[in-house]
Amino acid sequence: MKYVYLFLPAIGWGLMPLVIASVKNSTVYNQIVGTVAASFIFGAIVMAIMHPAMSWSLFLLSALGGGCWVIGQVGQYISYEKIGVSETMPISTGLQLIGVPLVGVLAFGEWASPQAKLYGFIGILVLIIGVVLTSLTDRGTSEGNKSNQISTIILLVLTSLGYITSSSIPKALHGSSISIFFGQTFGMLVAVFIYTLVTKNLHVWKEKSTVQSGGAGILYAIAALAYILSVQDNGVNMAFVISQLCVVISTLGGLVFLHEKKTRNGLIFTIAGLVLIIGGAMLTTLF
Repeated sequence: MKYVYLFLPAIGWGLMPLVIASVKNSTVYNQIVGTVAASFIFGAIVMAIMHPAMSWSLFLLSALGGGCWVIGQVGQYISYEKIGVSETMPISTGLQLIGVPLVGVLAFGEWASPQAKLYGFIGILVLIIGVVLTSLTDRGTSEGNKSNQISTIILLVLTSLGYITSSSIPKALHGSSISIFFGQTFGMLVAVFIYTLVTKNLHVWKEKSTVQSGGAGILYAIAALAYILSVQDNGVNMAFVISQLCVVISTLGGLVFLHEKKTRNGLIFTIAGLVLIIGGAMLTTLF
């Protein structure tokens, strides 16, 4: 089963953007509410079955991480509409792969040895080059005009800070992984309720497109739980690197199944960027 757990996160997180993009007549509000509500229900069921220990400090910090995750996910969903899945995912994933290790080094003392620091910073440089390559497009692609692309990339950079914070908070926590996951989904639920309340979009909670977007939430939750189990069976480094294959699935899926158009040069840039992003991820985690 450890190999099932190893590859499930990549499959689930890779298919998640394709499921969201395939829901017709849905807005970002439908998408984020559907995703979060389904994830919370899944997390609550697992919590009820497993009954892990939970302290208030663990719960509140996990919930804070979940709230930060919503910031990152909203930015990602907006970007799907603006520049497409096949361009959003490599950039978003690359930014997270750069940010999370840096937080680990600065806040948690990771990469302690000189060799680890050398490979780590080389990996980050490779990741940066990969992100830049995937953001390069030619005229005639489906990503929109240049000003639209630049503004969307800026949005991705800013909102990816939410993802980075969400991924970094659990490193400071000690407790059941399932408890942390449930706390995150609760924080996600509260954050998305506040988001729809402030933007006056509470009506989306009962719309059909919101329910249909729940499929993405189930995929996210299954992948997240499988990742927790994979870390236990395969180790953090191997589980993390293999999970990042999700960017390959979502990017190529966007091109093949969502028919997102790229010119020959745009496709070359994207594939080269994907290779560098995966290579950079390996350098920052395996050495």
